[in-house]
Amino acid sequence: MRVFIVAGSPIAQQPCGYAPGPADRVIAADFGAHHAQAWSWPIDLLIGDLDSLPAAELQAARAAGVPTITAPAAKDETDLELAVIHALGDGATELVICGALGGRTDHMLANLLLLARRELIAVEAVIADGAQTLRVLRGDAGTLGVPTQHAEGACLVLAGAPGDLLTLLPLAGDAEGVSTAGLRYPLAGETLFFAHARGVSNVFDAATACVWLRRGLLLVIHTRIQEG
Repeated sequence: MRVFIVAGSPIAQQPCGYAPGPADRVIAADFGAHHAQAWSWPIDLLIGDLDSLPAAELQAARAAGVPTITAPAAKDETDLELAVIHALGDGATELVICGALGGRTDHMLANLLLLARRELIAVEAVIADGAQTLRVLRGDAGTLGVPTQHAEGACLVLAGAPGDLLTLLPLAGDAEGVSTAGLRYPLAGETLFFAHARGVSNVFDAATACVWLRRGLLLVIHTRIQEG
């Protein structure tokens, strides 16, 4: 089951290439309901402490029959985190998180790091915002995207276009055994060191790029470059 979760960044961009279909569910996290309504996405659940969504929009959602889970303001989790936990509890196998970038730096960083949660090991999870798509590749997670065989560990296959940008940033320590294909600046079994910027702004040379990782965590940021 694919679940779209719309977070409440004040400067959210509608994701390119992603939109919920009839079989998908949409969960709005507080002010995320504002974005979902602006994008004409149906809302299946509204969740959060509801301190950001304007009262008129909240009343309209309730009048439309949108189920609502109201959380206390004093809580350990963010509204987006609550939405992710709820989606996983409902059996989501794919998460598309939108409206999670921009705005306050602390919220944005917390949103990004949600992709590294252990509960998402068996789930295909992305953050999609405008032309950017973010994923976490785990050295022990096998193949994501199109199935492929490679001796160098977990693999992520990305569909794009020549000129697109791809950034690889290690999380929680060094990323070991990083190899790539289809990129202008190739890596071959190399280590990307934590807090170093070497993996920033590689470039697609083809319509498909592959990243292999033997050990560690990589934040993979794909930015589509649109001409015209």
